[in-house]
Amino acid sequence: MTRKQRRSFLILACVATVGIATALVLFALSDKVTFFRTPSDIAEQKVKPGQRFRLGGLVAESSVKRGQGTHVEFVVTDTLKVQPVKFEGVLPDLFREGQGVVAEGIINADGVFVADTVLAKHDENYMPPEVAKSLKERGVKLGDDAKHPKTGAADTGS
Repeated sequence: MTRKQRRSFLILACVATVGIATALVLFALSDKVTFFRTPSDIAEQKVKPGQRFRLGGLVAESSVKRGQGTHVEFVVTDTLKVQPVKFEGVLPDLFREGQGVVAEGIINADGVFVADTVLAKHDENYMPPEVAKSLKERGVKLGDDAKHPKTGAADTGS
C-alpha cells in the first residue's frame, strides 16, 4: 500500500467514524425532541395520538373550566383553529384567558390534548417566541391594541 493510499484510507476511516458517531447521537436525542405546533398545524397535519409535542397559542376567551381538585380544561387557539386541552396540576399564576400559553403533552384518541406541563407568559408583553412567530405568520395581531374574536368549538382542528 502506498503512502497516498494509506492517507486516503485514514481520511475515509475518520469521516466514517465521525458520521457514525453523529448518527448515534442524533438517534439517542430523537426521543428527547419535542416539536412545536399550533392548533392549525394539528388540524392540517393530523397528528397521531400518543405523539409528544408542544402546543402553543392563545387561551381562548371563556374557555377555562375548572374541575375537581387541580383538573382544568381550556381551549388553545391561533384565531383560526382551536384545540381543547386537559391538564391535571397547578397552573402558573399568570395563566389566564386571552394570553399566550405553551403546553407540552400528547393528543389522546379523542383528539384532546392532554398536557403534563403548562407554561404562561411572565410579564405584560412576553409571549413565547415560537408562539409569537407562528401567530404573526398567520396574520394575527399581537400587542395591547389587538382584538381577538371569540372562537367557538365548531373550529376544532380534530
